[in-house]
Amino acid sequence: MKITRQKHAKKHMGFYKYNFGFREPFQVLLDGTFCQAALRNKIQIREQLPGYLAGPTQLCTTRCVLKELESLGKELYGAKLIAQRCQVRHCSHFKEPVSGSACLLSMVEGGNPHHYFIATQDQVLGTKVKKKAGIPLLFIIQNTMVLDKPSTKSLAVAQAMQTNQLIPEHQKLSIVQLKEQQGLEKASESQKRKRKRASGPNPLSCLKKKKKTQETPQPSAAKKRNRKRNKRKLGIPAGMVQS
Repeated sequence: MKITRQKHAKKHMGFYKYNFGFREPFQVLLDGTFCQAALRNKIQIREQLPGYLAGPTQLCTTRCVLKELESLGKELYGAKLIAQRCQVRHCSHFKEPVSGSACLLSMVEGGNPHHYFIATQDQVLGTKVKKKAGIPLLFIIQNTMVLDKPSTKSLAVAQAMQTNQLIPEHQKLSIVQLKEQQGLEKASESQKRKRKRASGPNPLSCLKKKKKTQETPQPSAAKKRNRKRNKRKLGIPAGMVQS
C-alpha cells in the first residue's frame, strides 16, 4: 500500500514539475485543520513530508491562520504550536485578518506564481482549490498524508499547453533567457531598429566625364628628311633649314 502511494505521489509530482514549473524546495501552506489532523494521527509533518514528496520542503502558514487558531481557544492549542513552527508568509490581510481558508485562497491567486501546495482537511477549501489550475492539494487520510491527483482544471490547462495553445510562464522566461545567452534576442532587436534608408544617386556618377585631349601627332623622321631634300633642290642653304 505504501509503495503504491509513493508511486502515485511521484507521478503527480512529475506532472506539476513539468507543466507548472514546481521546483525544490516545495512550499506547503498549512491551515489549522491539517495541523490538528496531524496531531491526532501522530504524524510528524516535518520529517515525513520530504520523503513523501521526494524533495526538501518548507512548511508555511499565514498570520490569518495563526489568528484563527488563537481565537478557537485551548482545544486547538496543539495545532497552534505546530503552525507556529512554520514559516510565516505575508498576506494582504495585515490590518483586517480573514479566515484561514480565505487567506490561503488569496495566496494562490493569479495562477499560483509562488508554486504553493495547499495542505488542508477543509473540504470546502479543497473544492475551491480544485477549481484552479496548478495547485497541488495535500490531505490526511487513514493516518497518512496523501497528495491528491491533479484536478480536472489542471489537466485541461496542461493539455492546452501540450497542443501549443498556451505556453507556461516559466517556459517563456527560459526561452527568453536562452535567446539572450545565445545573443539571438539582441540581434533581432538590433535588426528591428535598423531601417534601410532610401539610397540616393552615387555622387561619382554625377560628375561630368572629362574629354580626352587628342594628342597632335608629331611629324615622323621620314617626313623631315623629305622636307630637307626638297629645300636643297630649291637652293635653300643647309643652315637655314629648320627642324
